[in-house]
Amino acid sequence: MRSGAIQNFFKNFLGLNRKGDYHNRSMRKKIQGRNPAADDKNRRKSGEYGDGFRHGFKPLESLDLSQIHSIDDLVRGMSKTSFGGRSVGEAADILEAMALDPECFVILTLSGAMTVAKLGLVVCDMIERGMVHAVISTGALMAHGFVEAAGMKHFKYEEGMDDQALYKAGYDRIYDTLELEKNLDDAEVIVTRVLDRIERNTVLSSRLVNEKLGEYLSKNVKGRGVLRSAYEKKAPVYVPAFTDSELGLDVGVYNRHAVSQNEKPFAYNPFLDLEHYTETVKAQKKLGIFTIGGGVPRNWAQQVGPYLDIIDQRLGFGGAFKRFHYAVRICPEPVHWGGLSGCTYSEGVSWGKFVPKEEGGRWSEVMADATIAWPLIVKAVLERLENKKINKKILEAPSSRPTRRKAALT
Repeated sequence: MRSGAIQNFFKNFLGLNRKGDYHNRSMRKKIQGRNPAADDKNRRKSGEYGDGFRHGFKPLESLDLSQIHSIDDLVRGMSKTSFGGRSVGEAADILEAMALDPECFVILTLSGAMTVAKLGLVVCDMIERGMVHAVISTGALMAHGFVEAAGMKHFKYEEGMDDQALYKAGYDRIYDTLELEKNLDDAEVIVTRVLDRIERNTVLSSRLVNEKLGEYLSKNVKGRGVLRSAYEKKAPVYVPAFTDSELGLDVGVYNRHAVSQNEKPFAYNPFLDLEHYTETVKAQKKLGIFTIGGGVPRNWAQQVGPYLDIIDQRLGFGGAFKRFHYAVRICPEPVHWGGLSGCTYSEGVSWGKFVPKEEGGRWSEVMADATIAWPLIVKAVLERLENKKINKKILEAPSSRPTRRKAALT
């Protein structure tokens, strides 16, 4: 193509040879409509760039491992880094604030196979040190924790093991860990023994069953366990979906056996849990929540605020206005799936569950595997609280009226 033809091609392409057509008019409008003064006004100027400090921004710092001498040092250093590391450090700061606030009643919610993953003693530490005052959990987590607390073992699954062969040999796989069917059978013997000691006219709740199992561990077993720690520290343990667990099935088998012997089976009422938890929360001045995973335990714990609100709205009495002041959750679930496990605390503000940050609410959301992040956070805070003793002003759920008790944090 000749040079003149090339020039005409680009002129035609740009509309320069088509006077009066729409394309040419719009080009001229764009050129004529420009306002250089407005452009200059909107353009940032290098002389006005901020230095971070004068706008109140917090400077970050490189993680200097040569200066790290404890888990607390590590986690504090991570709080001044970025991404997941920063969220771990900030979560520790908020857990510490919950523990040090003398009026804050803290609820721990648990989902996922955390006890079979061998993190049950982390729960014990949180209860025994006074970091948490109530536990809401899946039933499976309590069942596997009870197996461990009673002295039984879980085993490592090796890649390539045949699941059908495991089934026939009585090994139940939970990802990379094996629960023994014999463990569950032996645990059922203990559950039966515990139920035998309860008056048959008693209406059961998950809190009551867990309390009795904790009492058994406290009196008969030397080792530590979640239900034992909860019993000894008078921290209620609620399992909202109790029948969705080995412990719930044990109670079901017990009742079937009673009926087969023409005996009265136990009645079970989940609303006893709901009302006991609600009245306990209602009595407190401030609330905190520490969540592993999500699911039923998380929502059941968080819905107490809306429940108390609608009690007042619909009945005109008996409710309250309660929201969580502090909140930490460790869960890798992304928000865009729409499930409760990935629901942000900001979304929870719209439900009246959390105090907004503008009003002093403090939250941290750690998008990480709890088996990695959770021990770091708890150990860091334990080190911070090592030489501190704090008296918590906690109110128990009233029978006729509230009675105060004090929990020492040592």
